[in-house]
Amino acid sequence: MIIKTSKVHWEGQGKKGQGQISTETAALKDYPYGFGSRFEDDRRGTNPEELLAAAHAACFTMAFSFACDKAGFATTAVDTQAKVRLTPQGDGFVIDRISLWLEATVPDMDEAKFQEIAQGAKRDCPLSKALASVPEIELQATLRTG
Repeated sequence: MIIKTSKVHWEGQGKKGQGQISTETAALKDYPYGFGSRFEDDRRGTNPEELLAAAHAACFTMAFSFACDKAGFATTAVDTQAKVRLTPQGDGFVIDRISLWLEATVPDMDEAKFQEIAQGAKRDCPLSKALASVPEIELQATLRTG
């Protein structure tokens, strides 16, 4: 069993409050976030959706690379972007879509096998499974040549 830990410290009320996010690896150490970085265009902090997008992209990318390896193909380069959409719903918000864009160089792999492995990685990565309540998780996958 593997357990990873992050922690948050928050001070202040609601929109005026500010928080800091830290991870056990110190990849984030007291990194700021708040209303402005989540709902406005304040680029001085992060937000839960950005972190979720990063985590999902990282998990999916590893799942794809591992699945290629298991199928006998070595990935040369894999680039993934994830976008998480936060939409108003009632008095709150809901994550209603995650879009993944994959571009990968996998020598000797044909397009059909590439798409099959990419879809399987999207379905099977632990974060995709954890995010199963998101109504739409879409994937656009492009096999690069060369």
